[in-house]
Amino acid sequence: MRVAMRRAAHQLADVPKVLDDTVALKILDPDVRERLQGGDGTGDDRLSRGLRAFMAVRSRFAEDELARAVGRGATQYVVLGAGLDTFAYRNPYGEDLLRVFEVDYPATQEWKRRQLAAAGIAIPASVTFAPVDFERQTLADGLRAAGFDQQKPTFFSWLGVSMYLTEDAIAGTLGFVASTPRGGGIVFDYAVPRESLGLMGRMALDALARRVEQSGEPFRTFFEPGALTERLMQLGFHAVENLGKDEINARYFKDRADGLRVLSSLGRLISAEV
Repeated sequence: MRVAMRRAAHQLADVPKVLDDTVALKILDPDVRERLQGGDGTGDDRLSRGLRAFMAVRSRFAEDELARAVGRGATQYVVLGAGLDTFAYRNPYGEDLLRVFEVDYPATQEWKRRQLAAAGIAIPASVTFAPVDFERQTLADGLRAAGFDQQKPTFFSWLGVSMYLTEDAIAGTLGFVASTPRGGGIVFDYAVPRESLGLMGRMALDALARRVEQSGEPFRTFFEPGALTERLMQLGFHAVENLGKDEINARYFKDRADGLRVLSSLGRLISAEV
């Protein structure tokens, strides 16, 4: 819900929008939506704006890379850890061209279905929910049970997840993606090691780490950018693009009058083709 709030706040507070999400507000709880529309909770301080920028731009980056994959022939889109992601409900490619699989923990997925129903958001025929309990089944098994075709080029997005998983779990998922046909690919975000950050970055990471640990989801895995690129290449990926804040800001936030930009070096975005 907090991530969805950041994306929704972007629709209200920032001009021009980096991510144009017509469903972002609708999927929120009514009281949260009303607060945002009333100007409460959009976050005008520097840190809130920087975090909002990153939440919006990582979804935009994923959708930009998806468009490139569709151009290469991808016909399936798998949203890993979908949460309240809204792409499937504003899919510009149509039901015949792109099938969307939303993968998430079963209870989380049921919560999302309730949010959609309460908001009157129709579930298109092109959307398939793939509930996966990773303690009981693999991603491959969960997708197969949902009707996923492993013989078709597929694009995967994996946002806000990798830093909470073990390296073995991450390696397993990347290995599965790498096994899919050429034409597909993946986008995900990741966190860099604490020692690579400056003083302010370490302080921000420590504060965030305490907060997520108190919520029961501690940070587990960090990657050095060069080493992660090399690992993806070893798995068989190519055309790897690894973006830090400077590259993100140059591509998506250049010459903005409002100064909206990504501030932290903690989170990075990476894409790779199969």
